Amino acid sequence: MKPRTFEGGCLCGAIRFRATGAPQKPHTCSCAICRRHSGALTLTWVEFPAASVEWIGPGGRPATWRSSAFSSRAFCSTCGTTIGAIDDEPIVALVTGAFDKPHLKDLAPTAHSYLSRRPRWWHVAAAARSRRED
Repeated sequence: MKPRTFEGGCLCGAIRFRATGAPQKPHTCSCAICRRHSGALTLTWVEFPAASVEWIGPGGRPATWRSSAFSSRAFCSTCGTTIGAIDDEPIVALVTGAFDKPHLKDLAPTAHSYLSRRPRWWHVAAAARSRRED
């Protein structure tokens, strides 16, 4: 059986990725670094072994900024799109919003990190419905 592949990239198309295999640790995070990196109240991630991620776009690897003792945040230096984080322990954590098909069940978060860091007025509900724009 051929392993699954997931593709995605930035707004301008310079940074493109292909991740092969099963996404690991799908979760949302509300830590200060994730909030500032994305500009959102929470960020949704999945992890892959670094050897399973290929940078296939014309821009090659994303730009990085060292955000902690063990990780660097990844982004497109042209359009600024948040791509994820490249960890020292060879893990690449990709934000699900950058995937071409972010709605896939394999990318659905199963946990929330730093829930206590979210604004108290904001409630995370896994089954919440939102208004659709058609």
